[in-house]
Amino acid sequence: MEKILFIIRGISGSGKSTFAKKIVGHDFLVCEADKYFIDKETGEYKFDFSKIKDAHKFCQDTVETYMKDSLVNNQFYREIAVANTFTQEWEMEPYFKLAKEYGYAVFTIVVENRHGGVNQHGVPEEKLEQMRNRFNIKL
Repeated sequence: MEKILFIIRGISGSGKSTFAKKIVGHDFLVCEADKYFIDKETGEYKFDFSKIKDAHKFCQDTVETYMKDSLVNNQFYREIAVANTFTQEWEMEPYFKLAKEYGYAVFTIVVENRHGGVNQHGVPEEKLEQMRNRFNIKL
């Protein structure tokens, strides 16, 4: 059975998290930088831009931990999803390297907000427009 890493891309509010859960079947198997900002006691989302690098490191470390665990038991973490904006190609590179190192096939998926999804994290419209403008797709 093949191991698969799904990289889910899209701007805030596009439905990345929802789509990722549908693909892998459980929120536990979805890694996101946003999860770093969820208060463990209250469950409240508290974004702090000054910690964005820490959040992405947390996400990458979680993916690598899952991939290492798959080496211990071949039934663990057969499918993992990473759902972040990934507006630029280089932002996915650490995940491509991890996938290669641990034997995962990679599928990148762009999610567009064609379903009227709501931006759950209150990202301002001008920031969303910046994301749209810098979104880079390699075909």
